[in-house]
Amino acid sequence: MYMVPYHAHFLDDFDDSFRKLFHELDFRPQFKNLMSTDVIETENGLKLTTELPGVKKEDINVELDEGYLTITASMNKNSEETKDDGKYIKKERHSGSYKRSFYIGDNVTKEDIKAKFENGILTVSFSTKTQNNKNKTHIINIE
Repeated sequence: MYMVPYHAHFLDDFDDSFRKLFHELDFRPQFKNLMSTDVIETENGLKLTTELPGVKKEDINVELDEGYLTITASMNKNSEETKDDGKYIKKERHSGSYKRSFYIGDNVTKEDIKAKFENGILTVSFSTKTQNNKNKTHIINIE
């Protein structure tokens, strides 16, 4: 009987190559910080700042529904790389939608909310007051 040395990680090289191949195809890392949001308390109420890099204003929707402020953003990206003779080396398409909801209370109305999108940052500010508007859905205009 012959003893053959056992190498516990005999597939490591294969695994590394496999991981590298699919890491290049993984689109999520570039979007992992999309919709990072800060909530700031101000004298007049609250302010939310949401990072939406690469998203166009017309692809953002802000909605107030039963006390929940919902921000939805969609993104479609195309990238192409070609050689001089026009053969594709790489052609990628990325698309997706992102959604965040925040409970801001039943006492906030559409008129209380102001939204502005500038340089990839969506800023939503609103005051708080005591009035119940729970069963109404409102779309917020973005400046």
